[in-house]
Order: sequence, then structure tokens, then C-alpha cells
Amino acid sequence: MPDSLAPHSIQPRSLQQWLQHLETLHPVGIDMGLERVSKVAKRMGLLSNPIAPCVITVAGTNGKGSTLAMIDSIARAHGWRVGTYTSPHLLRYNERVNIDGQEADDQLLVQGFEQVERARLQGSEISLTYFEAGTLCGLWCMANAELDLVVLEVGLGGRLDAVNIIDADVAIVTTIAQDHANFLGTDLAQIGREKAGIFRANRPTVLGSQTLPSSVAECAQVLAAPTFSLGQQFAHQAIAGEASRWRWQGLHSDGQSVVINELPDPGLPIDNAATALQSLMLAGLELEKSRVQVALSSVQLPGRLQWIGPWCLDVGHNPHAAEYVVRHLPSPPEDGRQWGLIGMLNDKDIDGVIQALASRISEWVCVSLSGERGCQASELSQRIIAQGGRVHFCADSPQAGVDWLANVLTPNDRVLATGSFFTVAALLARPLPTGAASLDGDGNEIR
Repeated sequence: MPDSLAPHSIQPRSLQQWLQHLETLHPVGIDMGLERVSKVAKRMGLLSNPIAPCVITVAGTNGKGSTLAMIDSIARAHGWRVGTYTSPHLLRYNERVNIDGQEADDQLLVQGFEQVERARLQGSEISLTYFEAGTLCGLWCMANAELDLVVLEVGLGGRLDAVNIIDADVAIVTTIAQDHANFLGTDLAQIGREKAGIFRANRPTVLGSQTLPSSVAECAQVLAAPTFSLGQQFAHQAIAGEASRWRWQGLHSDGQSVVINELPDPGLPIDNAATALQSLMLAGLELEKSRVQVALSSVQLPGRLQWIGPWCLDVGHNPHAAEYVVRHLPSPPEDGRQWGLIGMLNDKDIDGVIQALASRISEWVCVSLSGERGCQASELSQRIIAQGGRVHFCADSPQAGVDWLANVLTPNDRVLATGSFFTVAALLARPLPTGAASLDGDGNEIR
């Protein structure tokens, strides 16, 4: 990028320098709306032609990441070149842009950010948030990768999220629950309408939960968007006598029924697996049983019920996600304790998450998260104690919480580390004490 494009600053060169530069471009971190990002996208040529033959956009409160991961795995198992855009990341920014099964390297991302900056400064300067600039970079990377399919994960809401500048050929809503109340409110019907903002007229929508507010389907109806709902147009059933095996039934876009038997448990929500299959069918993929089996057997999604020795890491940060974790958390061995290491952001429903986890967590360690949104361990402790829980230690960081637990865990103890992407990311970035006997094979089973 010529120096003249950034006359008032030192030109970023490395990916880290670009990420630091992005943090200075806009006065606030979250500024929902599509006007600014659409203008820059037009300057970049991203809205002139489709970025791929098919685009699937995934919105929802929970389940977006696992649904996207299974769409990606299944499509690539059938030979499709797939690009995905997700957020946030756990360890590396590169995780957000994935092309044909590989994280985008620093060089490609730097090229993308150079294109964003050139367009942003073309004519009248346009201010972008960190997420908006990152989304445009990801879209540029994928638009130039000759892909068969692009899968976009909504960052916040749907209607006003930056990914919504791209028209989805298939739009998915996974679940609706309360989260990001400061931006989306607490009215589930209104939250549903915001998520449904990714729907497009006459293009199929896939509804991946049987408990969505009616507002979601109503939005699809107004747009005459063909609707495929879990439990109606597609479904899944356990196969009697076959542990961890299930059957999927869905529809082609022309209404023809399709059944696939003997599918393996992917270690992720089966509702989301069924949703992924229906979405790919509508995207034009002819599903082959053997390829689907391989894809579901090998799909990986770090930070979702991920076991590392006696540690279970889950990024869940709202009551709906915490309830799912509780239902799938195995009991510790006899004479063992179930610890909870929790760190959260202060704009989340902390009391709701604690209440959901309390039925399974007997011993607590609270950790502080840094930044102005980070909740202090002392505040978490007070809330846990108010609900009758027992807090053993308050740490000033997730790492300090791990260090304390390393000295008190017995071989039969288990630890659930949860509450935020930041909490899990901090633990994934360091070795975890694994003195206790591991669960299920090598103890590093990604769920």
C-alpha cells in the first residue's frame, strides 16, 4: 500500500501492526449499522459480483460455530472448496478466515487489510470498527480464492451485522436466547427479528431449533422465503440399539425426501448437525452417506466441551449455553469433585449462567478478566455465594486460577473452565495440569 494512503500514520506492515491499527479507526468498538461498511465494500468491488457460487450465513444466539464447522467439514468431504469467516478467535486472529480447511496466513490477511485501507481512504475517509474492517478483509480473501462455498458467521444480531452486506443464498438461524442485551434487548421476539434480518426474499431459510420465537418464521413468510424447520421439513432420530448413531431426514429444494442412516455422533449438538445437512442440501450439495460419516467423525471445534485431561473447556457465556453444558457434563469418578473455573464479561447475564451451572458445580474458582468489560473475580464470587455456592479462591487471571487448582486437584477431580472466549483462550495458551486420569481415550477429545 503506498504511503500516501495513510498520510497521518506509520504504514502497518505486519499482521499485528494492522490489528493494532484497526483499534484506532473508530471511536467505539461496536457501532451497528451497514452504511459505512457497505460503502467501503462497494469501493472494494465486493458487492459487484457474488463472492462465491453459494453463500450460507449463520445467525443465532448459540450453535453458530458448531453448525458452521459441520457445514465446512461435510462440504469439504464432498470435494468442495469452502471458505469460512468466524469470530471471535481463541488464540490467533488467523482463525477467523479459513480457506479450504486452512487458516489464512499473515501475508494474505495483510494484503486484505491493505485493500480495506485503500478503499476506506478513497475519496472521503470512512471510519470502520475493528470487526467491520476484519469482515471486509475476510470477504476479500475469500472472494479471491475461487471457492465453491462461503459460510459466514454473524458476529452480533444479524440485520445490522457487517456480514449482512452479503446476500445469503441460504440463511440459518440456530437458536434464540438472551445475550448482548445492551445491543439486542431482552425481548425474544425482537431478538428473533434481528437475527432474521439475514433472510432474503425467495431464498431458503433453515430454522435449527424447535423453540424459536414465532417472529423468526414470520419474517421468512413476509419475504416469501421457503422455510425449512427442524422437526418439520427436516429432523433427526436416534437409532434404536445403536449407541451414538442417528438418522437424518430432510428435503431437497424441490421437496424430494432424503434419508441418511447410521450417522456418527459428532460430539456437537445433533440439532446443529441436522441443520448443517439441510442447509447443504439447499445449497445444491448431493450428500453421500460415506462422506457425511467421515466428516462428522472428524469435525473439530476447540472450546466447545473440549476435554484436555481432567479439564473441560467451554466458551459458553449465556444461560442457554450453560444449560447445554450441564446436560452433557459427565459426573466425576467416585470421590471426585466437579470444580468450576469461571471468568466472564460484565455485560453478560452472570447470575443466569451461575444458576444454570450450580446444579453440577460444587466447588468454584473465580478469575478476573482484563479490559473494561472484564468482570472481577470478587464480583463473581459474591454472586456465586449469593446463590449458595462455595468459592475457594479468587484469582486475578485465568492463568492464576489454573496455578491455584494445580495444587489442590485430586486424581478424581474434574474442572469445567467456562464463561467466556477470553477464559478459554487463556487456558488453551498454556499447558494444563493433567495429573488426574483422563476421560475418553487420550483425554484431548475436542467437543
